[in-house]
Amino acid sequence: MRPGGAAGATGGAVGTPLNLLEVRGLTVTYLTQTAPLPTLDKVDLDVATGECVGLFGESGAGKTTLALALLRLLPRTATVSGSVHLDGVDVTNTTWGRLRALRWKAASIVFQGATQALNPVQRVGGQIEEPILLHERSSGTIARSRAAALLRQVGLPPAAAGAYPHELSGGERQRALIAMALACDPRLVVADEPTTALDTVRQAQILDLITGLVTGHGRAMLLISHDLRLLSSTCDRIAVMHAGRIVEEGTPAEVCAGGRHPQTRALLTAHTRIRALRHRHRPRPPSPAGHVGVPVLAADDLVVIHPARRGRNVRAVDGVRLDLAAGEIVAVVGESGCGKTTLARALVGMHPPTGGEIRVDGVPLRPTGPWLRAHRRRVQLVLQDPGSALDPRHTVYDAVAEGLRIHRLRPPGGEPAAVAAALVRAGLQAPETFFGRYPQELSGGLRQRVVIAGALILQPRVLIADEPVSSLDAAARADVLTLLLDLRDRSGLAALVISHDLELAWSIADRVAVMYLGRIIEVGPAQQVLGSPAHPYTAALLAAMPQPFTPLAATLDGEPPRTSSLPGGCRFHPRCPVLLTGTADAAGIGHACRTVEPEPLPAVGPAVACHYAAAEHRS
Repeated sequence: MRPGGAAGATGGAVGTPLNLLEVRGLTVTYLTQTAPLPTLDKVDLDVATGECVGLFGESGAGKTTLALALLRLLPRTATVSGSVHLDGVDVTNTTWGRLRALRWKAASIVFQGATQALNPVQRVGGQIEEPILLHERSSGTIARSRAAALLRQVGLPPAAAGAYPHELSGGERQRALIAMALACDPRLVVADEPTTALDTVRQAQILDLITGLVTGHGRAMLLISHDLRLLSSTCDRIAVMHAGRIVEEGTPAEVCAGGRHPQTRALLTAHTRIRALRHRHRPRPPSPAGHVGVPVLAADDLVVIHPARRGRNVRAVDGVRLDLAAGEIVAVVGESGCGKTTLARALVGMHPPTGGEIRVDGVPLRPTGPWLRAHRRRVQLVLQDPGSALDPRHTVYDAVAEGLRIHRLRPPGGEPAAVAAALVRAGLQAPETFFGRYPQELSGGLRQRVVIAGALILQPRVLIADEPVSSLDAAARADVLTLLLDLRDRSGLAALVISHDLELAWSIADRVAVMYLGRIIEVGPAQQVLGSPAHPYTAALLAAMPQPFTPLAATLDGEPPRTSSLPGGCRFHPRCPVLLTGTADAAGIGHACRTVEPEPLPAVGPAVACHYAAAEHRS
């Protein structure tokens, strides 16, 4: 722990608090349609100058509510008592003018849902420039220069300033949001799950960037996460939340050693449950003929090109061959921006393919109204960001029942019973208590489970889940992953899971497909691809996975090239460790790496698109 990190410590110059943040007796209750909902209960928390404090707990523990309360960002349905002192100012009692001055300059928040936090009709650069113009009274030229520099810091090209949020991937939007939070050089950064939308390589880069702002610069950070490994490798101190209270505090070693509080021990056990899923994993039995029959969903040489408003078009999906059998779980993994989400949207019928073909039970998908309507009932999409998937004006009941109403379905037991059953299947017990609540009254994890319930209520044949558990705590993640396995085994549900979480893929996937810049570059059984990766890119992703008490480290240099300007040869070669270290040249295949692109892979594996891996196999 850095000096001054002890709870309640004050000192320094007269009238200057050592703690940038002091929370005392903070209590928050939401007024819902049914009854008051206590969310925070007399919370005490300090964050000292130069300190990084982690806030850990399950979904619904109150972590996000605490973050919003620090700058009075709670909805009007919330009643607040207690005190929050930020840089010596009581936020709960100060004037709106003083509060406005504190926001962005004294403290800023990196929100969990980038899609919800960014203005969809304003360019990214303008949103980063806005706080600079408002709070620092800078000229437009200076603000634009600062915005470009911030974009470079978070790994985005300055050209991203001219993009709208929907033109960026989920990970790119999250990085833009981080750049905005850093725009006015705040003394305290409150980061609410800042890396849930990012792959392991980007996690290391972003957390290194944010924590670098703390050390030696008189700043502090409150890092909120359900990933204890990430917190243990980043923070000086960890506070554990449960049922609206701080139940335990200590160094990462003290908390991770087993925990003094029963809830801490339960959460630690839940992390083990995720890893243990692979022991309960029951692979699909092969058919007597040695094959699984006609795929329930298949892509053949699928191409999706996004027209550019300026410059070259973007080949987001480029010749993908992939199929999904009934009762099979396939995980598609890769870095942010590699085309995973575009592939998912194309398969569900939201993006019309530019080339290639999508087949359902062997029949080509027709891009007409009746066909698409029936297809979208059979193939349901769970979006990455629950904030954008749920209408804030609709209750949980209406959100889950929406699919039934759109498709004009009347379930045998009635709509309320079907909604309740779907919520229970998604892990929300006592479902009736959620009927009248609104999304903004739920934690990020609870919102994600509501989205999953809305997909399951239609009893689809295929579930395409885009980062389905990235916002969930370890216990909820294990429950949802177990649910997917049970649905596969009981009803033959096929699932295509889009994720940057390789541990998730290892836990539940029958096959894993690794995607890079629009193409599948390695595919095969999960145990083979993740246990003995053949492609250097897959190996780099595995090496970047966070480990307890170990600083995160990026295993790849630089950013992937834009899909609008792909390099010649293997599209991974500018970042490939095998080529950069001279190993490929020594093996006599360096020229091929730089000039010849490996062929697209077949729909089923095992297979790898890599000159070096092919040479190793031949030898």
